[in-house]
Amino acid sequence: MTALVDVEIAGELIDGRAIARALKDEVVREVKEVGERGISCGLAVVMVGEAYSQGAYERRLRRLASEFDVPYRLHALPEECSQVELVELVGKLNDDESVSGTLILRPLPAHIDEPTVFEALSVLKDVEAVHPENAGLLALGDPRYIPSTAASTFHILDTWLRAQGHDLEQFYRQSTVVIVGRSANVGRPAASLAYARQAVVVSVDEWASRLGRLPEFTAQADVLVVAAGVPGLIGAEHLKDGAIVLDVGINALQDSGTGNVFMVGDVDTASARTVARAVTPVPGGIGPVTDVWLLRNTVAAAHNITAAATEQRRAALETVNDTEASSHERR
Repeated sequence: MTALVDVEIAGELIDGRAIARALKDEVVREVKEVGERGISCGLAVVMVGEAYSQGAYERRLRRLASEFDVPYRLHALPEECSQVELVELVGKLNDDESVSGTLILRPLPAHIDEPTVFEALSVLKDVEAVHPENAGLLALGDPRYIPSTAASTFHILDTWLRAQGHDLEQFYRQSTVVIVGRSANVGRPAASLAYARQAVVVSVDEWASRLGRLPEFTAQADVLVVAAGVPGLIGAEHLKDGAIVLDVGINALQDSGTGNVFMVGDVDTASARTVARAVTPVPGGIGPVTDVWLLRNTVAAAHNITAAATEQRRAALETVNDTEASSHERR
């Protein structure tokens, strides 16, 4: 069996790449099934501007889609594009039968109203669950799609816990999950997933840090999910012994000497490992699984679109039959 962790100091490094490889095998089978059934499956990515982190994510998705043989299209718009232009593009993608999933990379420029753009998405093609209907279904515990980063965070945790011999139901019911960050794409969905697992859930945002109270909350965590967008925010002083730390942060920093750009998380990994039981690294932790999960949602969307079209045809046929029957009775 492939080892999922690498023990170096005190805490283990959870190998997200190994977990992603196992998930890839499942998605490859799902893509093959879609193809055999003649179901159209394709991912459209919309990127506004040229932020480094967005570009890095887009390139990874492009490579992965090619690896899975899933049709992929990038729609790159300039930073100064208008909201009208962006909404019009979303509408075209809604009508494009070759597209089963649409991803709008965030953050959008300040002059763009994100809720308006997200509401323009087809709910069936909204693979990151940003449309109000999909976000509501997730909050109610009946998700159509689970946002890829939050889904991957708990997929990694569940996989690691099973490998350690834990009963998941028992573990979560006895655990406190603390989530640092309340973003709509990570923090809030992660809280919903923790609630669904019957854990005690604590959610904190930047104000806890500004008020100097962050350690007060993070020290309660059996599981700490960090999605704050602040490099090195969490260290050993924030943790209780044996905590499991999931670092969702992706921060692009530049080496002052070489000018090279490199990625770091929200957790000081070396410091955290002196106290924590396990930590996900950056890179190589949450990110690789997130990429695969996004493609998995794209395949699920293809199934949902096909099922909805089948139901529409059935309903239309019933309407025709009912009309003909009524006409015959009047005669």
